[in-house]
Order: sequence, then C-alpha cells, then structure tokens
Amino acid sequence: MGRTSDAKQKILGAARSLIEGRGYSALGVAEICKAAGVPKGSFYYFFDSKESLALAVVDEHWAAQRRNWERVLGGAGKPLERLRRLFEETEAGQRATQDGCGTVSGCLFGNLTLELSNQTEAVRLRLKEIFEAQVDMVESVIAEARRRGDVSATDTREAARAVVAQLEGQVMFAKLYNDTTRLTPLWDNCRALLGATAA
Repeated sequence: MGRTSDAKQKILGAARSLIEGRGYSALGVAEICKAAGVPKGSFYYFFDSKESLALAVVDEHWAAQRRNWERVLGGAGKPLERLRRLFEETEAGQRATQDGCGTVSGCLFGNLTLELSNQTEAVRLRLKEIFEAQVDMVESVIAEARRRGDVSATDTREAARAVVAQLEGQVMFAKLYNDTTRLTPLWDNCRALLGATAA
C-alpha cells in the first residue's frame, strides 16, 4: 500500500511541477512518468487519463491552498488585517518559488484556466468551483469588515469577486514580468476597491 501511494504522489508531484513549468497541453504521459521515476503502467493504475491527473493535481493543490486561506482569513485580527496577510503570504510564496527555480510560477488555477477552460469541461468546472470558493471566503471577511464600518462596499459578493480578480491579475503580471514586486500594489488596490475607511 505504501509503495503504490508513493508512486501516486510521485506522479502528482511531477505533474504539478511540469504543469507549473510549461503548461498542461504539451505534456505526455511518458514524460510525466519519466519525471516521476515510475513505469508508465503506474500512471494508468492511478489515473484513467491525463485529464483525471489534471483534476487530481488541481484538487491536491486546492486542499493545501484552502487550508492556508482558512488559517489566514479565519485567524486573529481585524478582517482587513487578515485580508492583507493573505496578500502578503501570496507574495512571499511567489517570491520563494522564484528564489528556488528562477521564475515566478504564477497561480496554478489561473494558469490552467487560461490554458484549458475551452478545452476540457471537467477541468473548467472544477476551476470554477475553486474560484467560487475563494470568493466565498473573501466575501465572509468583507462582510465582517462592512459590519464593523471598515469598508463602504455595499455589494459584498461583487466586492469579493473584484478582490479575487485583482489577486489573480497581479499574480499573472508577476508571472509575465517574472517580478514579484508586481504584487506589492495589491493591498492599496483592494483598499480602493472596497472603499476601505480603516487604516
């Protein structure tokens, strides 16, 4: 059981690394297995297709990211302080990746959305669910800030969508320019979007 689980994790890790490095479409199963150091037959033991592997990579990444977002957005402090921490941790994570491999990887979900949303319906729907979940989490924080009188935004759902879009867009620019300082304006931009009244 341990060995098969290890093989699956190796495939997932290799696939995620390859997808982050150069995208999904150009990858072949043989290349993924070679990078994972497992026989090609192992791939089909765990996954029906490359698409099912992509869904597993997305799910695994979201499980980790969701735990992190819940920790930050549900943590101590005023709501806007928690939102700002999310941006700071996002920037720090992108910087750590750049320090490790020389390039800004961007957001796995954003990258796959741009590459696959018109190609595979299953992946598109899963990514849509994830972005909606992100909006839900951010909306909860904005609604709390509104109750406190810290923001003037009246439509908390649309405000949350704008914040998530701002985050995704700035991460995309950081990837495009290979420059994590593109994430620095996030906080001021989001304060403006929310009509923040608190410092």
